[in-house]
Amino acid sequence: MSGISKTSIARKFAMALSGLFLVLFLAQHFTINFTSVFSEDTFNEISHFMGTNFLVQAVLQPVLIFGVVFHFIMGFILEIQNNKARVVKYKKYSGGANSSWMSRNMIFSGAVILLFLGLHFYDFWFPEIVHKYIESHPEDPTRYYSETVAKFAGDPIRTGLYAISFIFLMLHLLHGFASSFQSIGFNNKYSRALTVFAKAFAVVIPLGFIFIAVFHYINN
Repeated sequence: MSGISKTSIARKFAMALSGLFLVLFLAQHFTINFTSVFSEDTFNEISHFMGTNFLVQAVLQPVLIFGVVFHFIMGFILEIQNNKARVVKYKKYSGGANSSWMSRNMIFSGAVILLFLGLHFYDFWFPEIVHKYIESHPEDPTRYYSETVAKFAGDPIRTGLYAISFIFLMLHLLHGFASSFQSIGFNNKYSRALTVFAKAFAVVIPLGFIFIAVFHYINN
């Protein structure tokens, strides 16, 4: 970590790789959650597999947590280093003429996402740990759907917080996902198509998560 933090190119490269890894997880997470809209049984089956599979729990989950922590640490390091490197004061910097709002406020949208992850862990991950390892309940492969729906049903505040958080995730991805390919040096005839895909992904996936939350709020 100390070596990576000292080199600008290495920092951006590591930030991009960790971001792409988290995008893959986001796509997988959305795919599983979206099944809850049209099939309770399918959602329970997939969630039970993910919640009990040794490889997922003992290997992939710790890697995911490390990826999240690493990505946000590198984000803050980059922000600090960029602020130190600025020659012109912010009040004289006409950033809007040279860059988008998203690119200038990645640290802000990232901080909101980090707060959302705290809420998400409080809602789902911590109760799961308590259920399985502290209270030692017998495994119930049909409990996942009802537990998920209960978080949104009749709770406009939580549903609204989720919606707002995913809007900030959209803003974060609109710049971060597309620029990550440039940061790792991917520049060929497919670059334009990848940028279009990244922009579409940045809009569709967060809106999809919002739809899931609102769907369960309205229908339960």
